[in-house]
Amino acid sequence: MTIILNDEADTQRLAKAIAKTNPTGSLWLLGDLGAGKTTFTRHLLHALGHVGAVKSPTYTLVEPYDIHGKPVYHADLYRLDDPEELDFIGFFEYFDEPNSLVIIEWASRAKSLLPKPDMLINITRQADESRVVHMTGIRLDG
Repeated sequence: MTIILNDEADTQRLAKAIAKTNPTGSLWLLGDLGAGKTTFTRHLLHALGHVGAVKSPTYTLVEPYDIHGKPVYHADLYRLDDPEELDFIGFFEYFDEPNSLVIIEWASRAKSLLPKPDMLINITRQADESRVVHMTGIRLDG
């Protein structure tokens, strides 16, 4: 499925639509720096019910959230030096938690070690600042 996002309000509407599906598993966010991966994640976490700030995990690697009993992990692997580091921090245990959602930016940095994504969102910024979003594994009804 391909969607055009003309502004941040469109990004928020898309995040709300995905939140309504109660996503679980692994969601990979692809796109260049500045494409809007973290912005999308912020809107998704709020649409799922998180109240408060959403920190970028660029330096912490992972930011955990408990949203109404649903474990959600937002990971940013951009600064990952060695994919083996994920094992040391217990990253793979996140996938074993029932009903968990693991949102991963820059998953390509550890592609060989990560389980295949359940959902994939590729965001491409256009010259006019709109975004083209290609999604697989996500079904939006209505």
